[in-house]
Amino acid sequence: MTDVQIKAADGGTFSAYLAEPKGTAKAPGMIVIQEIFGINGNIRAICDAAAAEGYVAIAPDLFWRQTPGVQLDSNTKEGWAEAMKLYQGFSETKGVDDLIAAMAWLREQPRVSNKVGCVGYCLGGKLAYLMSTRSDVDAAVGYYGVAIEGSIGEAGAITEPLMLHLAEKDGFSSPEALKQVQDGLAPIALATVHVYPGQDHAFARKGGEHYDAAAAKLADGRTERFFANYLKS
Repeated sequence: MTDVQIKAADGGTFSAYLAEPKGTAKAPGMIVIQEIFGINGNIRAICDAAAAEGYVAIAPDLFWRQTPGVQLDSNTKEGWAEAMKLYQGFSETKGVDDLIAAMAWLREQPRVSNKVGCVGYCLGGKLAYLMSTRSDVDAAVGYYGVAIEGSIGEAGAITEPLMLHLAEKDGFSSPEALKQVQDGLAPIALATVHVYPGQDHAFARKGGEHYDAAAAKLADGRTERFFANYLKS
């Protein structure tokens, strides 16, 4: 596990945490898309787990234009305050551009096979959806992405498989927004939406306030099978 440097499309470079599977055999690539707390221990652990499952995984630092190297604690008021400040100044468009640059970097690596997927959480859940509409990522999964309904008009551009895990009681969203996402993606054959009854935002974040082991296990199992089917077959 190490950090690597990736060139941005509009100039400059940004770092990404890299975790590789054991051995030397080729493996699919996986982009782990951060929450609003940066590339903290939780995101690095997800990268490490992806590597253990047989993926060359990277987590790009998407806040680098504001404050490089952000690693915030989601369980403190200070961490939340700084995270929300960074989120307010974040450009989704540039974030997607950086994810596309990270995808291109992965595809150039000798260990990476010809397929790359992405999985995102919170902010990353929305960005995973946008990767499915704005890039040629081979498969995308988003956990409790917020404000997807505002970009649901892009759904017709989806050409590769997408899976969303949404919380029924997401405190950062609404029942109306959830229905908009479900209805907007219903006609898209490549899109699957799972709604978790009674769950709140970040139900899969281990150690988080709303973590639910059963719901997280169900979502993570679905994600594992989804990527195995579309990236490893």
